[in-house]
Amino acid sequence: MRALVYHGPGSKAWQEVPKPQVVDDGDAVVRVDAVTICGTDLHILKGDVPAVTGGRILGHEAVGTVETTGPGVRTLEPGDKVLVSCITSCGTCRFCREGRYGQCLGGGGWILGHKIDGTQAEYVRVPFADTSVHRLPDGVPAEDVLMLADILPTGYEVGVLNGHVTPGDVVAVVGAGPIGLSTIMGARLFSPSRIIAIDLADTRLEAAKQFGADVMVNNSREDPAAIIRDLTGGLGADVTVEAVGVPNAFELAVALARPGGRIANIGVHGKPATLHLEEQWIRNITITTGLVDTFSTPTLLRLLAGGQLDAGRFVTHRFGLDDFPKAYEVFADAADTGALKVVLTR
Repeated sequence: MRALVYHGPGSKAWQEVPKPQVVDDGDAVVRVDAVTICGTDLHILKGDVPAVTGGRILGHEAVGTVETTGPGVRTLEPGDKVLVSCITSCGTCRFCREGRYGQCLGGGGWILGHKIDGTQAEYVRVPFADTSVHRLPDGVPAEDVLMLADILPTGYEVGVLNGHVTPGDVVAVVGAGPIGLSTIMGARLFSPSRIIAIDLADTRLEAAKQFGADVMVNNSREDPAAIIRDLTGGLGADVTVEAVGVPNAFELAVALARPGGRIANIGVHGKPATLHLEEQWIRNITITTGLVDTFSTPTLLRLLAGGQLDAGRFVTHRFGLDDFPKAYEVFADAADTGALKVVLTR
């Protein structure tokens, strides 16, 4: 089969590799019907995730068709249409029993495209298939469901729920890429009074407006702190969300929070960020970090099937499965191309 293979920082190739086979009893081999690229893949290509080594097939999001299953798989059959989640769950370890699947001790967690070969390929082996894939809802386009493999549960869990967004809150989202937009979409479910989107690209701020942001701030030419102070009587935001993964974005998110505010970091950081405790210790702030657990995926699937989430609006560019080089180019140059999520299909 063909797959997108990482060959070290700055190097990747769409090339021939062996087709995956069932290795463990709980495995399923899934034919990839639709797949996308994540900002985390760009971080990997920059060298920000050293656990990913040369020769690894990238990708951790897909919709596909079950081809074969191991003898221990009980809930899936060949031909089933499934969502392959970015998080794999053994289902039995302490963290999985607590719903913290991202911290799985039994060989799961974020492993696809990280510790084992991933989804940017014609086929993928999914361990612990019974607890790590979801059947597609009837009547929902596959590419809409694909947005629930990673970005929507990530924004919802690590941004909205960790930030404890409540009705009437002022929410500031630093970064209006797919994760930031997912956070905006998820925050809207909790009726905040205002959502402020902050980004350096006007195209992404325009997207943020379409996704439900009330105020758009380009921090290359505007002062987000001054704008938020004006909106909050000088206090700052109740919740700030860092959705970029670079030091200055995190430091801005901390600075924008009010005393007693909550700061939810989502971004994948490859370099140290400064936390000015000499300024912040007295302000009663709460800072959370997190890898998505995907415990919310069943809830989000129900909202999607019920028409409460318009996940399809994330998809801005479509390619054939052999067009990975071009798709990566478009996705990486999002400020100019306007790309949010690119989808590659058979």
